Amino acid sequence: MATEINKVLFVFGTRPEAIKMCPLVKELEKHPEIFDVKVCVTGQHREMLDQVLNIFEVRPDFDLKIMKQGQDLYDVTIGVLSGMRSVLEAVQPDVVLVHGDTTTSTAAAMAAFYKQIPVAHVEAGLRTHDIYSPWPEEMNRSVTGRIATYHFAPTKISRQNLLDENVPPEQIFVTGNTVLDALHMVLDKMEKHSDIRDAVEKQLETNGLPAASVTSWNGNNKDSGRRMVLITGHRRENFGDGFISICQAIKKLAEEYTMVDFVYPVHLNPNVRKPVNDILQQAALSNIFIISPLEYLPFVYLMNKSCLILTDSGGVQEEAPGLGKPVLVMRNTTERPEAVSAGTVKLVGVDEDKIYTEVSELLNNEDAYNLMAQAANPYGDGRSCQRIARLLNRHVAIEQLT
Repeated sequence: MATEINKVLFVFGTRPEAIKMCPLVKELEKHPEIFDVKVCVTGQHREMLDQVLNIFEVRPDFDLKIMKQGQDLYDVTIGVLSGMRSVLEAVQPDVVLVHGDTTTSTAAAMAAFYKQIPVAHVEAGLRTHDIYSPWPEEMNRSVTGRIATYHFAPTKISRQNLLDENVPPEQIFVTGNTVLDALHMVLDKMEKHSDIRDAVEKQLETNGLPAASVTSWNGNNKDSGRRMVLITGHRRENFGDGFISICQAIKKLAEEYTMVDFVYPVHLNPNVRKPVNDILQQAALSNIFIISPLEYLPFVYLMNKSCLILTDSGGVQEEAPGLGKPVLVMRNTTERPEAVSAGTVKLVGVDEDKIYTEVSELLNNEDAYNLMAQAANPYGDGRSCQRIARLLNRHVAIEQLT
């Protein structure tokens, strides 16, 4: 990366983006003599975004506030694209940093392109090679990659995907994934500050999780009495029959494994909430806990307490292996094949019987569990932000990094 970069503009708008970008903001802010850092949030997510900003103590310089009731992808794209014009004119950055696969990232990249400003794409190169799975994320990520000048790929596989698309190799940098930087930061914060940990436990209790259960969960330690399976689900492609099948599988598991608690922080989207309410709430099983969406700290806390995670999320596939937690992914494809190859993640789709069988295997078979739990996380060592800082400006001296 030959061009020296000083004026840096971050643009993000969703909670997952904020989790992965805030540690990088904080890293660049350590070098004020080198980087002039500005942050623009779009508000594609609102409340969930603000929670993460507060955790990492990041104060945006610009807020597009595009969130509105009933917005769709057209609204998000138009809002970000038009809103970025005045921000880019005000900042005149050397580079615009965007993240991943959101509509915010793609629209912001397009806005920068219209101003002929270079784009740096954090978490570049992930592909399923199916433009409708995940939708619209796969196409968002591909379009952003086509615009970007600098590609910070988390793994060698991501790098190869970009090479296969004829991206010049000198524009691709394997850095690991910044989500592990975020994970280490918040775990360290909770470990060092008992008041933060106590506040998290109190928040979970307020959200409907009995304190006695929360403190007893201890990963896959059967001697603790109870174990906990953490569940997340929100993907558009699973709306309808997919979520009905997922909920039926969870209900069947809860009926079978009465000494295992199933905790499901449910997304606010009515396409998710309706089958959860109709199937899981109506079942009224004492070991199913349907709770509201969690802030990042309580979610990390529960990941650390869980024995395994059942999800359709992308980021969880990267985070949970860093905690030694097996991940069963309720999707038919994943843009994170490294985790599948490493053995930390397994695709189980949305078939009721398949989900039931795979969860049962991990709950019953200690060897199968340990094979996943002890596999090496392919997404790095928690020092991705330092690598990116060094790449953005060669004057940043970072020792013992390769």
